[in-house]
Amino acid sequence: MKLARKGYFGPYGGCFVPETLVEPLRELEAAYARARRDPAFREELARELSTFAGRPTPLTLAENLGRELGGIRLYLKREDLAHTGAHKINNTVGQALLARRMGKSRLIAETGAGQHGVATAAAAARYGLRCSVYMGTEDMRRQAPNVERMRLLGAEVVPVGTGTRTLKDATSEALRVWASCLKDTHYVLGSALGPHPYPMIVRDFQAVIGREARRQVLKAEGRLPHEVVACVGGGSNAIGIFAAFLRDPVRLVGVEAGGLGLKSGLHAARFAGGRPGVLHGSYTYLLQDRHGQVLNTHSISAGLDYPAVGPEHSLLRSLGRAGYTTATDAEALRAFQALCRAEGILPALESAHALAYVLRRGRSYSKGAVVLLNLSGRGDKDMAAALQAIGAGS
Repeated sequence: MKLARKGYFGPYGGCFVPETLVEPLRELEAAYARARRDPAFREELARELSTFAGRPTPLTLAENLGRELGGIRLYLKREDLAHTGAHKINNTVGQALLARRMGKSRLIAETGAGQHGVATAAAAARYGLRCSVYMGTEDMRRQAPNVERMRLLGAEVVPVGTGTRTLKDATSEALRVWASCLKDTHYVLGSALGPHPYPMIVRDFQAVIGREARRQVLKAEGRLPHEVVACVGGGSNAIGIFAAFLRDPVRLVGVEAGGLGLKSGLHAARFAGGRPGVLHGSYTYLLQDRHGQVLNTHSISAGLDYPAVGPEHSLLRSLGRAGYTTATDAEALRAFQALCRAEGILPALESAHALAYVLRRGRSYSKGAVVLLNLSGRGDKDMAAALQAIGAGS
């Protein structure tokens, strides 16, 4: 979806940052505008996505689950099979190439579930750049395997022990540090949020998911899907797959983290429990109290545990072009186990939220309905958290 005015998706978006970041963001916007027009940059990006990131990722028909749901045609877009195990590599390769083109020698990034951090570290190693990744100490505890992967890939993992010690606080720290080292450092923001031009840049780099999936499902079925489903934290994997279907008569569904339930207050459901405000440089839906203070969030999934959502998602919801719902921790755990047992695929807990919505709808789908689900990442990183939660609930 095009920006209605510079930096905005309808009323959402913008660039609400300290004065020190205004010029580097303008520099980034100008550099990206030049790069996207340059055939050499586009060719290099396509080549790297193919030979390094492993694109195109396949489309898998989940036949067993489809039969259990009354005979639907459930397709999984397998971003879990991309290099480093998630869709994040699409964006980090693009931004790392852009940073190198801008003459930067260092990347910094924030991460929650750790997949963006791993992908940034991998891209930095690939292109000879130094790398520092900021991560909340709570997320470091529950995503320990990814912390070790980042370190093995040569990245410095910087613990953030303030606030909730999760993604929100890691993002705040990364932005603060970036302001002090602008000359040689590029900030690789990991989701389709933050100040302009990041929501646009991340959406564009992730749109490869939707372009591939649209071609693949048309080849497999000879028709468009009835529904496209993706989990929504900041919203990069969702906007990436939605982008190719915005002009099609296809239902788009984003699934937020319902945590322990909306009534508990322990969730990360921005549309169900939030209202517009500014966080990390962007005006969008976020969880805040009546005084404008950002509320704490909860999700079993570190990647969905963030109090705001990307501004383009806010516009899609306000236009009615996409619908947004929630799945609780318990529903996501059931979906996690269901996909393992029915299809032999171990999904990330983030992706399990999207599947939980499909399972909840169950037989309300018409027989033969084509449903496309973005399986945004693999679940080895979540084994400890999932097994602990499953054991506690048994």
